[in-house]
Amino acid sequence: MITHQIDTRCTASGYLALPASGEGPGILLLHAWWGLTDIFKNTCERLAAEGFVVYAPDLYHGQTAATIEEAEQVRGTLNFDGTILDITAAITLLRSQPQVRGNSIGAIGFSMGAAFALGMSTNRQDIGAVVAFYGLEVGPAYTSARAAYQGHFAELDKWETAEDVTMMEDVLRAAGKEVTFYTYPRTKHWFFEENRPGYYDAGAANLAWQRTIAFLYDHLRYN
Repeated sequence: MITHQIDTRCTASGYLALPASGEGPGILLLHAWWGLTDIFKNTCERLAAEGFVVYAPDLYHGQTAATIEEAEQVRGTLNFDGTILDITAAITLLRSQPQVRGNSIGAIGFSMGAAFALGMSTNRQDIGAVVAFYGLEVGPAYTSARAAYQGHFAELDKWETAEDVTMMEDVLRAAGKEVTFYTYPRTKHWFFEENRPGYYDAGAANLAWQRTIAFLYDHLRYN
């Protein structure tokens, strides 16, 4: 964990993972409503092993949740404007890393984090690729975004319905954006997270990972 500055009065922390090659495109990783738990830190390391410089800000400032009830409670205390400041500062820190190469960065988010990643792409011209895992953000005007989009969604998801996913895809296409969404049969929300028994699906998680890495390579390789 490292500390980064939010403004002249506040600091925050996050997890930085560096590739063995010593340099690579930058990736911002935004955690789900569980907080910055080991599953997301491990995902940072997996991305670094693929050649990316990865930073995951701790949007809960040290708090984590183990159950849905705990996550709902912690998520309910989140200040939206403050979280946007946290993410903006995290992008600044990521882009300042001497190992980062390329003119744009990627953003990958999970559930709550996916909504933030999608939304941030509308006002950050330096976000060139967004990967959303079972999270949506329909409201913003995506015409201002410069990113390409990939999404991974569950067929049996009580949080994000098939209709919601189709609406999100239509919004991005109407804005003229490159978008590819995948829905994984017989999966549930959180299917990527191996510490979620009853939700994790190894086959779907592995396929989504392969697609994610290929997408990030295509759009961020020293562009």
